[in-house]
Amino acid sequence: MNGKFITAAAMERDHLDWGVLGWVSRPATTAARNLVVVDVTLEHGQGHDFHKHPDQEEVIYVIDGSIEQWIDQDKQVLSAGDSAFISVDVVHASFNKSGSPARLLAILGPCIGEEGYDLVDVFEEEPWRSLR
Repeated sequence: MNGKFITAAAMERDHLDWGVLGWVSRPATTAARNLVVVDVTLEHGQGHDFHKHPDQEEVIYVIDGSIEQWIDQDKQVLSAGDSAFISVDVVHASFNKSGSPARLLAILGPCIGEEGYDLVDVFEEEPWRSLR
């Protein structure tokens, strides 16, 4: 495959308790090998709790709204146009503290497995569970 067009209407979406993942690119959809790209919507008051990607780097780019972004034990509020780079195996989290949904673009690489990413939740471990 030389490439693939992904329209908004045809994009695969996973609806989770905290928001929606729109799969822009992943191995199962585009045969990507190096990039996973996800259009993320965080609902008001929700978030993707503390986790890490053992073998992947990640960039989080805020498209709309604002989020409380954590990288390790540092946090910063990011708004539209802001971004965060997360190194391999670094714990991070994103929380929507605004009054409306926030949209992010998450880009991870390289691809791991069919879904494209490997995720380890750590939000029940210290110090992560005590940070918020």
